[in-house]
Amino acid sequence: MVKIFLRSIYTKFATNILDRPARLLALLVFLMLVLIPVTRPTKIFLFVMVTAFIMALFAASWDLLVGRCGQISLGHGFFIGIGAYTTALLCTYQGLPIHVTIPIAILVGTLIAVPVALPAVRLKGPYLSLTSMALTIIAYFLVLTLRDITHGNEGLGPLPRLFPTLGWYEQCIAEYYLALFLLLISASIIYKIANSRTGIVFVSILDDELASKACGINTTKYKLMAFVISAYMAHSLTTGRTATPTATFAVTISFLAVIFTALGGIGTIHGPIAGAFIVTILDGYILGPEVLKIPYYWHPLTYIIPVIILLVKWPRGIARWVTDKLQDLQEERLLEERGKRIWKRERVR
Repeated sequence: MVKIFLRSIYTKFATNILDRPARLLALLVFLMLVLIPVTRPTKIFLFVMVTAFIMALFAASWDLLVGRCGQISLGHGFFIGIGAYTTALLCTYQGLPIHVTIPIAILVGTLIAVPVALPAVRLKGPYLSLTSMALTIIAYFLVLTLRDITHGNEGLGPLPRLFPTLGWYEQCIAEYYLALFLLLISASIIYKIANSRTGIVFVSILDDELASKACGINTTKYKLMAFVISAYMAHSLTTGRTATPTATFAVTISFLAVIFTALGGIGTIHGPIAGAFIVTILDGYILGPEVLKIPYYWHPLTYIIPVIILLVKWPRGIARWVTDKLQDLQEERLLEERGKRIWKRERVR
């Protein structure tokens, strides 16, 4: 009985993972990320990786709205700011534990997305982009205006950490695994949505919204659904940091999602995640100002130039190019495994 069960598990694993190079590569990357803390990396590297996980989740949520449904939003950072300030306000004024405030912040951001999306999804083209960008700017100045509550540019914080009983280095490792777990769960949810009937409707709206309406699809409902799901995924861990308007409601944060998605490959799930990892690690660790010993005002050029070179080299995205190569490898291997007789039978058909 046990032998049959183990054989069925191995068969499913070999069929769905080992025989598909793209999925096998994803599994190997995930195992590498799990084993990184075992090597005892520096605290700076762990902090950069946690930031990469959060930015990857943010980019994947933006790609679900834009790459799948065609709703170009340039104010997606608004929802990160909502989550950060909800957590900060509840911790500062209500004294709630940080573990309690994070799910509340996600819920608040999702609920706010509904009234925001109702007028926004009826806009098209540059009007939606400008409206979403204006929303972020309004929130930025609103935080500065309510300085008696939000403390203006100084921000609220520092916020308590999620694991205060652990040592400083152990806290960094625990937050690393928590961020990795959230990215895995959220990416899995986005993958399920993208490959479901709802995801097919999203793509049909992207291809031809008028034809989708002619087929009886309520495009407004599905665009609203995409906006709310994307807002739900765009949350942030603000533990041990300060919630400030420049770090949460800045328009540049929304532009980062565009860069990540374009670099990795728009319309995919793994593309924005790969782009977020590349840019964040280049920016914060490999080409950081402390590493290169350069003035801070030269720092943006050190990673913007490599990103431009990568975009010119792979305009469809790095992750999409890698996936295409792995699929070509899989097709060649399948042809070799067919053999002469099977090939003749397939040709007769």
